[in-house]
Amino acid sequence: MNLKIVKMNRNHLEKICENLINYDEFWTNAVLEDEFNNENSKYFVAIDENDEIIAFGGLWFNIDEAHVMNIAVKKEFRRQHVGTELLEFLVAEAKKENKNCITLEVREDNVPAIELYKKLEFDEIGRRKKYYEKLYDAIIMTKFFVIRNDCSWCF
Repeated sequence: MNLKIVKMNRNHLEKICENLINYDEFWTNAVLEDEFNNENSKYFVAIDENDEIIAFGGLWFNIDEAHVMNIAVKKEFRRQHVGTELLEFLVAEAKKENKNCITLEVREDNVPAIELYKKLEFDEIGRRKKYYEKLYDAIIMTKFFVIRNDCSWCF
């Protein structure tokens, strides 16, 4: 599949919000709108050869790290490497911003996502117990770009 990944604009956001349930069951239009408008975040869309938005993802930036807020692939395009391509793009964006690492969290029973993150060299660094629906742990995973001996968060 030939994908083009570009920075999300207002038109993209509106198209996604028209039918957000096709991408993600957990986010609401209001949450996505807030994230899009956050000055510390950048959101991107993956567009196919028919100019259809088939995925989106976002990063939050702080002083020296990036955090993947979400990657959402339209249901009919899942398991076609779209998520992989989008995550690789987000990793490259974090590196372009000179961040030391990129972090995300994933529900412990989301095995396909965990396998993808491991394939892209994310390591489990912690857990948030019963974070999702008070039932499932959130696994915190990080990909480090630099190793610094003087920092407490490098494991």
